[in-house]
Order: sequence, then C-alpha cells, then structure tokens
Amino acid sequence: MKLIKSTIIKIKGDASFRSFYRKKNDKENSIIVYATKEKEKNLLIYTAINRLLIKNKILAPKLYKENYKQNFIEIEDFGDDTVFKLLRKSGSNKINLYKKSIDLLIEIQKIKQNIIKNFKGKNYKVPIYENNKLFKEAKLFSDWYAKKYISNKKLPTVNIEINKQIKFLLSNLKLKNNTFVHRDFHVSNLMRHKKQLATIDTQDALIGNRAYDLASLIDDVRFKSNKKLKDNIYNYYLKLSKNKINKVILLNDFEILSVIRNMKIIGIFARLAARDKKKTYLKLIPYAWKLIELRMQNNQIFDGLKRILDINFPKKIRNLK
Repeated sequence: MKLIKSTIIKIKGDASFRSFYRKKNDKENSIIVYATKEKEKNLLIYTAINRLLIKNKILAPKLYKENYKQNFIEIEDFGDDTVFKLLRKSGSNKINLYKKSIDLLIEIQKIKQNIIKNFKGKNYKVPIYENNKLFKEAKLFSDWYAKKYISNKKLPTVNIEINKQIKFLLSNLKLKNNTFVHRDFHVSNLMRHKKQLATIDTQDALIGNRAYDLASLIDDVRFKSNKKLKDNIYNYYLKLSKNKINKVILLNDFEILSVIRNMKIIGIFARLAARDKKKTYLKLIPYAWKLIELRMQNNQIFDGLKRILDINFPKKIRNLK
C-alpha cells in the first residue's frame, strides 16, 4: 500500500481567533481550521452551517474530519481565488463578478431551513438577528472607537446620544427577520471553485433582514467601488427580486443597515488594534467613514446621527488610519 505524504503550510488568517493551515498531498488538498477561543462557533457551528448550505445546494466547505478535543477540523479546500482577488486583477469584469455574487445571495436567501445537526449529532438552530443584537454590535463604535477621540469628560454624553440614534434607526427597520443571513457576505468570503461561486466563513449566520447581506456586499469596506457600480449591483438585486419586495422599504433598510454595519466595523477594527494588537485593519477605517457618509447624505432619517458624528468626528479624524 502506497503511503500518502502530506505537507502542512500555515496560510493567512482573518480577524477571528482561528488559525488556518493547508494540508497538501498528491491526492487532494484540505484546510485545517484550528481554534481554542470561541471553539464552539468556529468549529462546531461553522461546520453545521456549511452542512445546511450544502444541503440547500450552496457550495460551502465539506467536513472531512473533526477532532474537537484537539481543537481542529479538516475541511474542503476551495483554493485561493476569492472574488476580492479576482476583482483586483487588471481587466476583470467587475459587474459580472458582482452579478454572480448576487445570484448566489438570492439562492442563499431562498433557504427556509433553520435547524441542522452538528457533527456531534445535536440539533443547531440558527438564531434570530434581533434588534438588540444589532444594537450591541453597533455599540462597538462607542465602546472602542469614540473613546480614542472624545475626551473622558464628554465621552459619556456623546455615547448616549450616538446610541440613542442607533436605537432610533433600528426601530425604523421595516423588513421581517425571516431570511437566512450569512452576515459576512463580502468579496473576501466568496470564492471561485470549479467555475462556481462558493461561500466560506459562515459561522455567524443568523435569520434576519434580507437587506443585511446586500449591504455587506455592496458597501464592503475591503473593496472600493464607485457609486455607479454600487447602484448597478443594487438594481440587479432588485431585478432578480422582481415583485417580491417593496422598493422603498428595501432601500430604507439597506441604508440603515449599511450605516450601522459600518459603524460596527469601525468599532471592531479599533478593538482589534487596541485589544488584540492587530493594527492592519485600521487602514480600512477612512473608507468605512466614506460609506457611512454616502448612505447618510440624502436621507433625513439620519439627520440626528449625522449631526452628532459631524460635531465629534470631523474630516481630520475620519481620515486617520
């Protein structure tokens, strides 16, 4: 019997507590995901969500092997061709790549199942993306970012005002929490594999507002796109949704969720730098601010939040990396 020799190479990670390794041999490659922190989410829930997606004919990494006691899983390797990487290639057909991403999103949003067995044989129920969870996430802006630039004396008052406006915006969301939400549906988590688009990094999936993943994709802090391209992607989603959705309500929720999501992202990046010494993400903060400005500029619902942000975070601060 021929022995299969494998080599294991550490590969680039992300903002989570996981480590990733590529296991290479003559037969096939695989990815080893190692996690000791947030182990249940990063190993057990991740593979359960992937199983749910695969069951619904969505391409996600299959589980090959698990060793929960030793803190790792071995999953399918989709290679290195993320949509982010493909978009950055010279001559890339950006609108076509985004349209394929929207096609995938529409298929994901058709999923009605919310219970799946994990590899321990226990049912996992996908939680609801309730407003209190959205608020806690957006509050990361106040907890981690605001304190960098606001004096200790002013900080409590400013944070109360910001958080009041976030709650106001959340109370104005109109769509039901009845749609499968990937929650990190952006170009770095979409991959070309066997001429199809696949999705990774699914462990945070919830049942929530259909506009959330749309905002994640279009107003993605990792890849800069102009307003015309953003509008084309948004209109393509509308076209595929046909008469199933109220255009006014979708736009309302899209803009609110984009602003709140990018405030959360600024807070997360500030936390990564301060708490975890991961400072590479700070360079993305100026563009996150631009996305917030873009969505707030023509909608009166943001007047209160815009006033507070403009007073306390002038252009000079917003451009800091």
